[in-house]
Amino acid sequence: MIAPGVRRAAAIAAAALALAAAAALFAGPSLGLFSGTRPATPGFSDGRFAPGDWRPNWVSSTAPRDDATHYVAPIGISGDPAAAWAALEAAIAAMPRSRVVTRTATYLHAEFASKGLGFVDDAEFALDAAARLIHVKSAARLGIRDFSVNRDRIESLRARLSGT
Repeated sequence: MIAPGVRRAAAIAAAALALAAAAALFAGPSLGLFSGTRPATPGFSDGRFAPGDWRPNWVSSTAPRDDATHYVAPIGISGDPAAAWAALEAAIAAMPRSRVVTRTATYLHAEFASKGLGFVDDAEFALDAAARLIHVKSAARLGIRDFSVNRDRIESLRARLSGT
């Protein structure tokens, strides 16, 4: 038989744990508890983005083509590259919880926060006007799996830009 004092202490501890979990759930996004940190080496250099790690929570058009987990095709441009670049920026701005961090004439870094807990993903884009391509990389900052969120984001942008 469990002593009443031990049972009461266990109930109080369980209630405190539940309260802490609820506080993290509700206050976590506003406090940035699930935002992670920006990548140390963003950018596009020598025709490549910084390589990703072993986790399956990122995609890139500069990953090896035979890497089915990480490779995603770049976005093709059929019209004016400058117009496609402007359309990309407008499409990103129209997406919920997006924020452009860095923007140049040929490189763009945006952050996307999830609706619930505020997990942040980094998306990078590089314009290769001569090849008529926009190279892409999208990666989760935290966790191991992203349930295809980053791949789906790139495909959504590809669909929005089709015909540009």
